[in-house]
Amino acid sequence: MDEQALLGLNPNADSDFRQRALAYFEQLKISPDAWQVCAEALAQRTYRYSELTTVQQQLIRETLISWLQAQMLNPQPEKTFIRNKAAQVFALLFVTEYLTKWPKFFFDILSVVDLNPRGVDLYLRILMAIDSELVDRDVVHTSEEARRNTLIKDTMREQCIPNLVESWYQILQNYQYTNSEVTCQCLEVVGAYVSWIDLSLIANDRFINMLLGHMSIEVLREEACDCLFEVVNKGMDPVDKMKLVESLCQVLQSAGFFSIDQEEDVDFLARFSKLVNGMGQSLIVSWSKLIKNGDIKNAQEALQAIETKVALMLQLLIHEDDDISSNIIGFCYDYLHILKQVSFCFILFAIMLAVMKKLTYDEEYNFENEGEDEAMFVEYRKQLKLLLDRLAQVSPELLLASVRRVFSSTLQNWQTTRFMEVEVAIRLLYMLAEALPVSHGAHFSGDVSKASALQDMMRTLVTSGVSSYQHTSVTLEFFETVVRYEKFFTVEPQHIPCVLMAFLDHRGLRHSSAKVRSRTAYLFSRFVKSLNKQMNPFIEDILNRIQDLLELSPPENGHQSLLSSDDQLFIYETAGVLIVNSEYPAERKQALMRNLLTPLMEKFKILLEKLMLAQDEERQASLADCLNHAVGFASRTSKAFSNKQTVKQCGCSEVYLDCLQTFLPALSCPLQKDILRSGVRTFLHRMIICLEEEVLPFIPSASEHMLKDCEAKDLQEFIPLINQITAKFKIQVSPFLQQMFMPLLHAIFEVLLRPAEENDQSAALEKQMLRRSYFAFLQTVTGSGMSEVIANQGAENVERVLVTVIQGAVEYPDPIAQKTCFIILSKLVELWGGKDGPVGFADFVYKHIVPACFLAPLKQTFDLADAQTVLESLFTLCISFNLQGPECVQYLQQEYLPSLQVAPEIIQEFCQALQQPDAKVLKNYLKVFFQRAKP
Repeated sequence: MDEQALLGLNPNADSDFRQRALAYFEQLKISPDAWQVCAEALAQRTYRYSELTTVQQQLIRETLISWLQAQMLNPQPEKTFIRNKAAQVFALLFVTEYLTKWPKFFFDILSVVDLNPRGVDLYLRILMAIDSELVDRDVVHTSEEARRNTLIKDTMREQCIPNLVESWYQILQNYQYTNSEVTCQCLEVVGAYVSWIDLSLIANDRFINMLLGHMSIEVLREEACDCLFEVVNKGMDPVDKMKLVESLCQVLQSAGFFSIDQEEDVDFLARFSKLVNGMGQSLIVSWSKLIKNGDIKNAQEALQAIETKVALMLQLLIHEDDDISSNIIGFCYDYLHILKQVSFCFILFAIMLAVMKKLTYDEEYNFENEGEDEAMFVEYRKQLKLLLDRLAQVSPELLLASVRRVFSSTLQNWQTTRFMEVEVAIRLLYMLAEALPVSHGAHFSGDVSKASALQDMMRTLVTSGVSSYQHTSVTLEFFETVVRYEKFFTVEPQHIPCVLMAFLDHRGLRHSSAKVRSRTAYLFSRFVKSLNKQMNPFIEDILNRIQDLLELSPPENGHQSLLSSDDQLFIYETAGVLIVNSEYPAERKQALMRNLLTPLMEKFKILLEKLMLAQDEERQASLADCLNHAVGFASRTSKAFSNKQTVKQCGCSEVYLDCLQTFLPALSCPLQKDILRSGVRTFLHRMIICLEEEVLPFIPSASEHMLKDCEAKDLQEFIPLINQITAKFKIQVSPFLQQMFMPLLHAIFEVLLRPAEENDQSAALEKQMLRRSYFAFLQTVTGSGMSEVIANQGAENVERVLVTVIQGAVEYPDPIAQKTCFIILSKLVELWGGKDGPVGFADFVYKHIVPACFLAPLKQTFDLADAQTVLESLFTLCISFNLQGPECVQYLQQEYLPSLQVAPEIIQEFCQALQQPDAKVLKNYLKVFFQRAKP
C-alpha cells in the first residue's frame, strides 16, 4: 500500500495528506488489483490496534458510534454482509476494550439505537458477534483468550446482563407483531446467551409467557422453539428443571401443540421435535441425578413426567419425515436406558415397531444414483441401529421374537410384498448379529432358543427363493446376510450349493446391476474364505463357472467386462483360496494354479510388446493399466499362502517364479514407468513372503532398473522393498546391500537437492516423505545388525551419512524423522562406541552426536511433550555416557556445557542426573532442564 497516502489516516494529518488518502482509496475501490493490495496489507498486518495511541483508539471508538448513528438516518439500510462485518468489528473492539477502556460499551450502543429498527438490527448482530467471540465452541481460543473471555463474561454478569435482558424483552414486545425479522434475531440472541447468564432472568413468567405466545405466531414459532430448547438445555437444579419442563409442557399441550397429526408444517415440527427431545433428555438427566442423590419422591415424579411424554415421543419417532424422527432419537435412546431398570413391555414393543417402520426405504429412494437425500437416510438408519442395539440390551428376547415375527410373515409372501418391506425384513435379521453379539460369530451354539430362532430364519432366507427378488436392495441384503451368518452353513451345509449358485448366476456376479456385481464379488470372496473347509466338493465347478470372469480385458477388444479390475481382484483371490485350501494332492494344486496364472503371463507378454510399439499416449496408458492389472491379479492369488512352506507344499513355487520372470522385463520399459514399476514392486513384496530366498537372484537386476530416472515417489515406494529384504534376510543380502548402498543414497540425495519453487507445498511434502524413508532405511540397516554395510562405504561416505542423520535429528522440524534419527544414533553409538568402532567415530560422538542431544530439544519446533522423542535423545546420551564413562562426563563438564554458557551449578546438577540409574527420573529431569533452557 502507498505508505505516504496512509499517513492521511492520522487524525493529526494536514489537509493535503487527508486528500491524498481519500483519492488513494477512491482509486483503490475501482482498481482490479485492489483485492491483491488489501490481501498483502492484511498478510503484513502493518498496523496493530494495540500500537495506536490513546487518541487514535478513542477516534476509532467515536467513528464506530458515529457510523452507528448514521445508519439510522440513511434512507436505505446497508447490505447484510456490510452489517455483519461491522458487527464483527464492534465485537473485536469490545473484547479488546470492554475490561479496560470501554466499560460502558453496551450502554453507549443502547443509548444510540434505542428502539429504532435499523439500530436494533445492528445491536442484535453485534451481540451475536460478541457471543461468537466469547462462547462459540467452534472457534479455537488460546488459554490466554479463554481466561480473558471468562473474565469478560463474569464482568458482564455483574454490570450489564440484566440491562441487556431488559432490552431484549422490550425489543420482543415492540416488534413481535410488526417486524418478524428483528423478533427472530432477538430470539436467536436470547437462545445464544441463555447458556451462560442467570437463567432466572429468562425463565420467569413474563419472558416464558411471551416465548410461548410466539409459538402461536407462524413466522416466529420456529425461532421461539429453538429459544425454548436452549432454555430447557440450561444446566440447573434437577427439581427446578423438572418444574420448568413440566410447566412448559402443560402450556404447550393445552395450546394443542402435542396434537402433531394436525400439523402440516414439517419445518416447524422438526424444531418442535428437537424441543421435545431436549425436554425429555432434561427430565431423564434430572431423574438420574435424583436417583443418585437418594431423592426417591422427586425421582418418582420425574419418572411420571417422562412417561407422560412417551406417547408424543413415539408419534414423532414414527413420523414419515425423517428429520422429525431423527431429532427425537436422543430422547428415545436415553429412555430405553431407564427401561432397563423399569419394565414397560408394551412401550418397548411400541418403540420396536416404530424403529422397524422407520428403517424402511421410501418409494423415492434412488438406488442407482444415490445423492444427498439418500446419504442422509443412510445416516438416519445408523441412528436407528443404535436404538435397535439399545432395545436388545433392554430386552433381547422381545427383540428376537419381534424380528422373527416380521421376518417370517414377510418372507412367506415375498413374491407379492413391496421391495422395501422385504428388504427391511432381511435387514432386521442382519442387524440382529450386532444387536445380539456373540464371540467369533457363534450365533448357532450356546443359548438354544436364540440359536434355534436364528437358524430357522436363516433356513427360511436361503430356501424361500427370495434371492430372486427383482430389486437390487433385496438382492444385496440377501448376500450381506448369508455372509454375516456364514457359521449357519457349518451347521446346515446342505444349503451351500444353492447359495453358491446364487452368487455365481444372474442373481450375483452376473446381475444386471454393476453395483450388485461389484459388492457380490467382495462378499463371494468372504463367503468362500470363511467356509473353505466346506468348499472342497465344489472347487472345480466354481473354477469352471468363474472362468470368464477371470479374463484380462485388453483395451482394444472393446468388450465391456462384467466386473471392474478391482472386483476381479476378489475373484482371483477366491480362486487362489479354493486351490490352496483344497484337499487335492500337490500335483493337482500346481496344475490348477498354473491354469489360473498361465493366461495372465501369456497376455502380459503380448501386451508388453504392444506397449513398446505404441505411439499414442492414451493407448500407452491403457495398455500399461492392463499390464498392471495382470501383475495385480497374479499377486492377489498369492494371498492364499501365508509363507514359503505352504507355497512349497502346494508345489506352486515354480509357477510364481515363472510369473516373476515374465513381469520383470516391464521394469526396463521406457514408457509408463510409474505404473509398471508400482505393479512389479508390489509383486516382489508378495514374493519375498511367499518364495523367500528363491526371490533373491532377481533383486539386484530389479533394483538397478528401479533406481534409473527416479522421482521422489519412486524412491519412497522402492525403499520399503529394500527394508523388507534387509530385515528378512539380514546377512544373506549383505553383499547386495553393500553394492547398492551408495547408488541408492546418490539417487536419494540427487532428488532431495533438486531446486523447487518456494511455495510448492506438494514438492516440499514429497521431499519430507522421502527424507523419512531414507532415515527408515538407515534404521533398518542398523537395526538388522548390518552396520558394517555403512562402515564399508569408505570414510568420506560414512561421514556424509552420519552428518545427514545429525541434520535429521536437529535441523528439520519433523518429529517423526527426528525420532528415527535418534534411534539410528543410539544404535550406532551402541555398536561403534567402543574400541572396535570405525576410526574417528569417537570424535564424531563428541563433536556432533552429544551436541545434537542438546541442540534438538532446545529448538523451538521440538515438542518436549512428545515423550518418545525426548526418550530417544536421552537414550542416545545415556549410551554415549555408558560407553565413554567418566570421559563423557568430563567432556560435558569442562568443554561442551560451558561453551553453551550454562551456569556451573546447573552443569554439576545435570551431570549428576545423567548418572541416575532410574530412566524415568532422568527423563523427567531432562524435560524440566530443557524447558528452563529453551530461549
